[in-house]
Amino acid sequence: MSTSSTRLPEGRYGRSSDQRADRTLKVVGGVLAVLFAALIGWFGYHYVAQNEISAELIRFETGEDAVKVHLEVHKDAGVVGYCTVRSQSADGAEVGRADFRFDGDATRIDEVVTLRTTSPGTSAELVGCHAE
Repeated sequence: MSTSSTRLPEGRYGRSSDQRADRTLKVVGGVLAVLFAALIGWFGYHYVAQNEISAELIRFETGEDAVKVHLEVHKDAGVVGYCTVRSQSADGAEVGRADFRFDGDATRIDEVVTLRTTSPGTSAELVGCHAE
């Protein structure tokens, strides 16, 4: 007993609709992947190259009603901006938050700022910096 073949003869009827659909999906997927990579690159460039002010928290000292924070700020000359710092208590509640303004022509500022707290803070965190 022989079995009948369900495949069409090669080259006789052209491409099947499944092959055309597969090729279309591959092309659309490739185009979307390239667009996604370009979008990620654009966001990355603007985050790194266009960020005019950045800072690093060097150290902090806690007290009963304040936290002294040592910040090192890097910015472009003449750019005015601010950095937000916050402090939390031992249970994780936020006990202080403040914006510290940095302006002038210096490109590197090394400064100790005082963050007032509502209760003793156990930590200090640099939330972020923004140019105005």
